[in-house]
Amino acid sequence: MSSARRLPEARTAVVTGAASARGIGRATARRLTESGWSVAVLDLDGEAAAKVAAELSAQSGHQCLGLACDIADERSVNLAIDQVEEQLPQLAGLVNVAGISSPVPFLELTTAEWDRVFAINSRGVYLVTRRVVPALVALGVGRVVSVSSASAQRGGGTYSKVPYSAAKAAVLGLTRALAREVGEFGVTVNAVSPGPVDTDIMGGTLTEQRKADLVRDLVVDRVGTVEDVAAVIAFLCGQDAGYITGATYNVNGGLIID
Repeated sequence: MSSARRLPEARTAVVTGAASARGIGRATARRLTESGWSVAVLDLDGEAAAKVAAELSAQSGHQCLGLACDIADERSVNLAIDQVEEQLPQLAGLVNVAGISSPVPFLELTTAEWDRVFAINSRGVYLVTRRVVPALVALGVGRVVSVSSASAQRGGGTYSKVPYSAAKAAVLGLTRALAREVGEFGVTVNAVSPGPVDTDIMGGTLTEQRKADLVRDLVVDRVGTVEDVAAVIAFLCGQDAGYITGATYNVNGGLIID
């Protein structure tokens, strides 16, 4: 019988979609540096990613790196992770946050829109995870956390519609199946499923009227914040979460209770 596997003291987590000023990724990256991680900030906007990484390094004292990366493009992903492995401490974690919304009704949906959403929200998660996980397996310990959505569990009903819900549901399937395959190597794989959170993926800053409309479906009397979600992700990346895998953590204010 083996004991709990320890994360390395000097360790790096890759966080995708972490350059947005109002995003879950940026809040998560900050939380992770506060917990002792070096962080690789991957984002389509390389200039913003580099700026965020510099700020995190200055605030935490941990080495961070910001890189331009199109997670839907395999070559771009491979080049970015190559740089992470060359420049930062041991890779031990991955947080898949990058995503795009789609409020297009099904009867107006085009195949191009479907493919656009799946390219980032499903294929992108696969490509980054496929590139990173072998390093965690070789290390013998690691953490993977992917952001899904309450929309995947309840069939939309917040902002985005069918393609978004379907792509985020694919993230849950990937999480559960991958957890079964890599658990023996000390790698945990979990998902976080936010409900209404005031980020740009909700179509921009929420007005007070939109917040009031969303709160009607909640048990908690407010919409979520990026910090609400980032706190759970940071926990799942930590040493104390080593016995949790294949799970979906609902951070949704009671929108879904199960």
